[in-house]
Amino acid sequence: MPRLAAAWRGLAAAAAALLTVALVPSSAAAGPGAASARPAGADGPKAPREFVALRDVDPTVIQEIRYATPHDFLGVPATGYREPMCILTRDAARALHRAQVAFLRRGYSLKVYDCYRPQRAVDHFVAWAKDLSDQRMKAEFYPRVDKSVLFRDGYIAEKSGHSRGSTVDLTLVELPAVPTRPYVPGEPLTSCFGPEASRFPDNSLDMGTGFDCFDTLAHTLDPRISGKQRAHRLLLKAGLEKAGFVNYADEWWHYTFSPETFPDTYFDFPIARSSLRRR
Repeated sequence: MPRLAAAWRGLAAAAAALLTVALVPSSAAAGPGAASARPAGADGPKAPREFVALRDVDPTVIQEIRYATPHDFLGVPATGYREPMCILTRDAARALHRAQVAFLRRGYSLKVYDCYRPQRAVDHFVAWAKDLSDQRMKAEFYPRVDKSVLFRDGYIAEKSGHSRGSTVDLTLVELPAVPTRPYVPGEPLTSCFGPEASRFPDNSLDMGTGFDCFDTLAHTLDPRISGKQRAHRLLLKAGLEKAGFVNYADEWWHYTFSPETFPDTYFDFPIARSSLRRR
């Protein structure tokens, strides 16, 4: 197995080097509020040219876009997620590529759960939070939090930095990656902050909680998280900070590239290949 792991790391490093050579030059970032999505027929608004599919910049980053599935706190796919793909501003995608190159050389891969998020999805979150009768996913995502305080405690808001295009939710996976089994709607739920063996299976490193866990244990530096779980969070944090990302302290998975291409603009184009403009 050590020989196999070493071979895998060698292949990963070679792939990372090829991606670095192939990466196209960076364009200048737009100023605050300088761009907006414009209507484009029946498909809805198009993304500004500064947005790209992450897979076009770095196809090695694993993508598990949760809000395109029913395995999220809503229990259904979020509005606007027409395809399970990661879209980001070009600058954020290139920075993520730089982080990925470094992680691949150490035998890990980044895995993204969410990237750009349209405003219509945020509106879906808000409507869900106001419907106190819908508790179908409580046992996994917010077992210790009353749904009535989700706004007060900052778990849900009417605007999200994800809608500006430079924020990403992500984790680390040890290579070679094993598949994560699909969620089956209606299956028994288990707490997002329980022991790793009892949580819904995820091929990521153990970070102490699952993704989108509405609990203070998800705070990046919560002192109750120790040992390998804390080491994994710090490994992710250090690697992303070197690439220019800033962590949101209340969520170990949440990072924003700085400076943002669109620091003051919230977009609402749907997540689909057809939303992106051809270069």
